[in-house]
Amino acid sequence: MEILMGRIYDATPDGTRRVLVDRLWPRGVRKDGAPWDVWLKEAAPSSDLRVWYHAHPEAREEFRRLYLEELRSLKGQAALAELAAFAGDGRIALLTARRELEPSHVPVLREAVLAWRHS
Repeated sequence: MEILMGRIYDATPDGTRRVLVDRLWPRGVRKDGAPWDVWLKEAAPSSDLRVWYHAHPEAREEFRRLYLEELRSLKGQAALAELAAFAGDGRIALLTARRELEPSHVPVLREAVLAWRHS
């Protein structure tokens, strides 16, 4: 399994299954004909955590810890299992509408899916 990260506007290699992992539907994108295969909002940080992190962007490590804690919950584990199943032995791209990937939740989610897959 290969897990790529990107923005919803980025192109991905052929054969890549595209997964939107944002809690909110991106502005300006029509639901019919969206440029991804599935929307898995359950894999995104909770609304409370997302709002907190938006107000405290300097607290990256605390956000990471809290988000990983959420992913250890039953809902989080179900979302990780769904992502791993969706990927199968192929390649998926975890997509966000955020402008920058590094400070987003996507690298943390990628790390969690890979760890879940190997557990």
